[in-house]
Amino acid sequence: MEKVLGIGGLFFRSENPKELAKWYETHLGVGAPPGEDSWQQEAGATVFSPFKKDTDYFGKPSQMWMVNFRVANLAAMVAQLTAAGVAVEEPQHYPYGSFARLHDPEGNPIELWEPKD
Repeated sequence: MEKVLGIGGLFFRSENPKELAKWYETHLGVGAPPGEDSWQQEAGATVFSPFKKDTDYFGKPSQMWMVNFRVANLAAMVAQLTAAGVAVEEPQHYPYGSFARLHDPEGNPIELWEPKD
């Protein structure tokens, strides 16, 4: 059976796409769309997991998605974001890795994940 190779893009609506794209590039290092020096992912685990429709894991009930970014050093990333004035929730630690939650300027949830080796 032929399988997909990975996620080729994540597309979502925005009140101000250019401004929000710049925020992601400035604070998380996610570059511009293809043809504009696009962001290249590092190889690693990707979790693809639907959640129950009534989950509160994403925050507000109208939120239909959440992006989870892998990071090499969660503590350093949290410190960098905090220093830039971005609010980040206290990291949580689990047997499979550590997570920290934040929101972009439009209120979209973002989860940072440092996988456990």
